Amino acid sequence: MSSRGQEKPTGGAPLTFAVLVFPGFPMMAFSSVIEPLRAVNILAKRDCYRWVIVGADRGTVEASNGVVIQPGFSAADAPKVDRIVVCSGGDADHVVADEAMSWIRKSLRGGAHIGAVADAAFFLARAGLLDGHACTLHWTSQAAFAEAFPDIDLRRDLFVIDRKRFTSAGGVGSLDMMLEIITQDYGAEIAAGVAEWFVHSPLRSSVDRKLMPLRLRTGIKNELVLSAIAIMEDAVEERLGMAELAQRLGVSPDKLERSFRAELDISPNGYYRRLRLKRAADLLAHSTLMVRDVALACGFASMSSFARAFREEHGHAPKAMRRH
Repeated sequence: MSSRGQEKPTGGAPLTFAVLVFPGFPMMAFSSVIEPLRAVNILAKRDCYRWVIVGADRGTVEASNGVVIQPGFSAADAPKVDRIVVCSGGDADHVVADEAMSWIRKSLRGGAHIGAVADAAFFLARAGLLDGHACTLHWTSQAAFAEAFPDIDLRRDLFVIDRKRFTSAGGVGSLDMMLEIITQDYGAEIAAGVAEWFVHSPLRSSVDRKLMPLRLRTGIKNELVLSAIAIMEDAVEERLGMAELAQRLGVSPDKLERSFRAELDISPNGYYRRLRLKRAADLLAHSTLMVRDVALACGFASMSSFARAFREEHGHAPKAMRRH
């Protein structure tokens, strides 16, 4: 988790957030942005924050769970705000919203901070608004994002705050991000009160902050296994040998093997292969890369070995996954 450079508010004026929602937006991430702001106001007994909901166009917007909301504004008539949070679902890599982007750019020129939750980092990256900044997004889309934007510093963290950009992987990771923003705005005490309000434990350990997204995804508790998987995820194309992986971790190959067997009942090599094939499935689902390029990006030297391994793991050919 990274945090650099949010500015503290001046005076007593409330800071205003705008949440820009697109059809199919995730309700959990949406609520995790707004509810902490409401809690701050209650605990502080004054309006520290205000917020508005903005749609790309006029009319209602349906969330991914079917709940329909009526934004107070469209991008065409959205007010001046201090911070904009883009909230979109799994199709963020295809979203086109010129009017909304014009409003965001105008807000940036006015000094606003810009953020994204879940997959919305795609929307900002395609417009060049994450160039030179670190970011994160939902783990299912990270592989496609890294292929599409190789020069952007993608972090596998719950959230990243980098100067005037802030992004989260979505879900309750958005709550962790908001707690950090609240800490920077109004101090750790009120942020701790908000965490307690929502029966949530803020992350403290630097190790936890880095490995928590992986722990949440996998349910793995063994720190050695988690650290090994984190290295594997960063070296899918490179396809590390297990002796080199063990050396990086400062353990023997035998110890690494025993740890994986005890925790997951699979060898490190077997897990690495499964991870590479899962990454391939994510790329096929969320990118426009050719199947051959997906194979290379996931460490397979030949199409035949990739197709065979993919069919064994997923039950159908790579091309069938793309049609799905």
